Amino acid sequence: MAFVERAAKGLLLTELISGMWLTLRYFFRPKVTLNYPYEKGPISPRFRGEHALRRYPNGEERCIACKLCEAICPALAITIEAEPRADGSRRTTRYDIDMTKCIYCGLCQEACPVDAIVEGPNFEFAAETREELFFNKAKLLANGDRWEYELAKAIEADAPYR
Repeated sequence: MAFVERAAKGLLLTELISGMWLTLRYFFRPKVTLNYPYEKGPISPRFRGEHALRRYPNGEERCIACKLCEAICPALAITIEAEPRADGSRRTTRYDIDMTKCIYCGLCQEACPVDAIVEGPNFEFAAETREELFFNKAKLLANGDRWEYELAKAIEADAPYR
């Protein structure tokens, strides 16, 4: 009996017809794909992309040189040098991140007591050479200035869960 059923399916092409019917049904539905470079999908507030150093609203950098991010980094990608300022507070003189070593774990962001180092929403930062992926303090501050609105919005959206 199984032989007859298989022969009937093969002769009548039922699998082919059911596959064509499925294709025809999906042909008239709205498309679910995105035209990537021109359309971008939603990004979670907890997305971990390109690193950035944030500033206070008065323009002063947030980093207090506590070096917790350097200590907690499992990949040893962060290097910080600091010196005291005239008013007695410490600030960084050198803040480097080797993005070729970074594993985007987010521990540096979690360890920072003042939300100075954050991982932003930018995931399009490909480079042609390794040297372009060594982020210094100026590059990190520029990233923070560029993405400040999105960073503040993501931190605010994630605040109830921290």
